Amino acid sequence: MSLAMAKPAETSTTRALRVTVLAGGPSAERAVSLESGAAVAAALRRQGHTVHQADISPDNLHALDRPADVVFPALHGTFGEDGQLQALLEDRGIPFVGSGSSASRLAMDKIATKQRAMALRIATPAYAVVSHDRVDGELPPGECVLKPPAEGSSVDTYIARTPADRDQIAAGLLERHSSVLVESFVRGSEITIGIFAGRALPAIRIVPKRTFYNYEAKYAADDTEYRFDTGLSDDALQRLAADSLKLFDDLGCRHLARVDWIVDHDETPWLLEINTLPGFTSHSLLPKAAANAGVPFDELVDQLVRLAVKESS
Repeated sequence: MSLAMAKPAETSTTRALRVTVLAGGPSAERAVSLESGAAVAAALRRQGHTVHQADISPDNLHALDRPADVVFPALHGTFGEDGQLQALLEDRGIPFVGSGSSASRLAMDKIATKQRAMALRIATPAYAVVSHDRVDGELPPGECVLKPPAEGSSVDTYIARTPADRDQIAAGLLERHSSVLVESFVRGSEITIGIFAGRALPAIRIVPKRTFYNYEAKYAADDTEYRFDTGLSDDALQRLAADSLKLFDDLGCRHLARVDWIVDHDETPWLLEINTLPGFTSHSLLPKAAANAGVPFDELVDQLVRLAVKESS
């Protein structure tokens, strides 16, 4: 079975649309969001749409009052990706690109996502949750990864080699977050599967030059390698695609997502997380995968806004 994606059927309209592109926001991923928003807006203009680009936050919602056929939220993290913005758009009856509020809220919660994955018999690293006054679950005895349960772009993500490192890192994270997700460290290849219009895009293997694919490797460094030649068997690639779509559907996602995995030496895929509003920067992986499947960037964003309008009608 080929993982290359067939292009979605043409939507019923080819007219130019009034599109509001939302970017910025209050999260730690604000800089990435602004870059994504600028790229999306430029592409939509090249496709002939009328575009209004706006920086939005919970206390600045004026952009939602502007007449628009569809909204493209190029937002990441708190408010823009966790269901808050999506609920506002739903309440106003405005069509928008991406998952609805319930799926966005669920997917942003890494712990809830892991629990849903386990119910689907999808492997995910063993974990515990540390808060100021308790530990839920059994702390991994060896190397582990610590991260906030509801941040993206590997913000505040660390690898601990020893229990002492783990405790020190957790204490630091708890100064900024109410809880910390502590996962067993799984050695293997970092693989991402993009999803667009209900289909899995070609897998990408991520080869960072630093310890792991952190924020700097994603957005600042130019030495991270992205390989479509993943070195995995066809069976492993098919399983990654199938499990990514299974999770996408189970969470109730729509339009697009990116699912991140570690594949160990036995080719067992371990789910890390699902991202319902992946980046649209020059470094971003979903646009790279779509282009590899024959859908260039401008066509990708055009199809997304048309899909959102079509599904809302």
